[in-house]
Amino acid sequence: MVHKSNFYLLSNKVILIILDGYGKGKEYEGNAIYKANTPFLDNLEANVPHTLLKADSEAVGLPANTMGGSEVGHYTMGAGQIVMQSLPYINNQIESGQFFENKELLGAINHAKENNSSLHLVGMISDAGVHSHIDHLYALIQLAKKHNLTKVYIHAIADGRDVPERSALDFINQIEQKISTLGLGEITDVIGRYYAMDRDENWERTEQAYKLYTLGDGEAGALPLSPLSALTTFYQSSKESDYYLPAQKTADANTGLITGNDSVIFFNYRTDRAKQLTDAFTLEQFDHFKRDLEPLPYFVCFGEYTKIAPVAFKSQKVTQNLGKIISDANLHQLRIAETEKYPHVTFFFNSQNKEPYPQEDRIMIPSPKVASYAEKPDMSAIQLTDRLIPEIEQNKYDFIALNYANMDLVGHSGDIPATITACEIVDQCLAKLVPIAQKNGYSIVITGDHGNADEMTYKDGEVCPSHSMNPTQCFVLTDKYKTYTLNQNNNGLQDLAPTILELMALDKSNTMTGESLIVHT
Repeated sequence: MVHKSNFYLLSNKVILIILDGYGKGKEYEGNAIYKANTPFLDNLEANVPHTLLKADSEAVGLPANTMGGSEVGHYTMGAGQIVMQSLPYINNQIESGQFFENKELLGAINHAKENNSSLHLVGMISDAGVHSHIDHLYALIQLAKKHNLTKVYIHAIADGRDVPERSALDFINQIEQKISTLGLGEITDVIGRYYAMDRDENWERTEQAYKLYTLGDGEAGALPLSPLSALTTFYQSSKESDYYLPAQKTADANTGLITGNDSVIFFNYRTDRAKQLTDAFTLEQFDHFKRDLEPLPYFVCFGEYTKIAPVAFKSQKVTQNLGKIISDANLHQLRIAETEKYPHVTFFFNSQNKEPYPQEDRIMIPSPKVASYAEKPDMSAIQLTDRLIPEIEQNKYDFIALNYANMDLVGHSGDIPATITACEIVDQCLAKLVPIAQKNGYSIVITGDHGNADEMTYKDGEVCPSHSMNPTQCFVLTDKYKTYTLNQNNNGLQDLAPTILELMALDKSNTMTGESLIVHT
């Protein structure tokens, strides 16, 4: 049960609990949150002021009808404002023609021309818009054609998470048609994002992608299959999704290999899952696995996931975010999450500032090393909870932000029973943590960053491994006010920072367009 004290505390301390993948969707068999036994969350919904927050599309700086995500969700929460994200920004650059005059992209083009070498286009082939967009690949091919390049190779990363699980075949077919229309380009290999886009320091996965690109190490017979045939063969021989697609070399052994004089454009813009592969191609000192590529190629990134290589599209800078305001007030704060979501409560929550603010501490609990989190739906939630409780009890921190990853990352597996278990584990952790936090004088804000576990099947019953576009719920538990409710109209994640600042008796910055959710009654 939620603790209610007999007196109203004057404490300004706040804990923000982010339930990753926690959306409020319709009640049906594919809603793991609805199917789960969650007495603590049910009690909150019955007895605690709550409201819905928009967490997708324009509400987080994305185009209309675009699912939200952990990166943009945490970014918007911390910024207290809606910031245009990379997807609509790059789209606008293409539409205006500025894309084709981009200095960094032209640098890669000119390097290939001057060295009579190849241009390699690496990225995830998907139209979900979470990490990349296939339209940006098409624009790059057009750019290469405009400058009369002849050796343009596409290294396709299959999605299988933000789009239907086995949709890579459709995207490959679309790319092949575009190649035919433009008369330029060749898909030389395909690999799943499980390998090419690992972010959890599973370097053996990154190595498989690296060796595919530089040595041609992939599953091919005496004669390589076409990309379409390679995927068809994979679907016939395996039940796995595109996410786990092993390295497939789809061109002759020496065709399309990345060499030291080549140019590479990595057209993923989201930063967290592009970093490891980028490091493998750009760091002078690198010891995670043996590299055979010397010198390093001319490498350009769409997003700011490196300080070494040129970045084509830099993000809007937010300087007065929640963490900065708390630090400027000489208050102590803590960010805590397991490995998979640690960058989100630190880097993204701080408006993509890597270094902690003064008096900001950080704790990372290792995520379990499993192929799929359906194998371990509790992930590290219990360890996270047990690690945080002593920090709460020592009363050091004025603000704490923590993330429970389970609903999102187990939800991505498409395994509904495992996701139900994940929801129940998180509920049990909340039941243990929240009363202790209240007894130590904390106000508590519980919310999600986007939906996922709330919508795990499509209308036809097929598995939906991607995020939902449902709003997330937000609960505010505080003893600061005798009576209060929450605003019920047009709320979004940008309203969380102003709400937290009100609870902490701090003024929001004049750049924050969000408003406090608290309505005094």
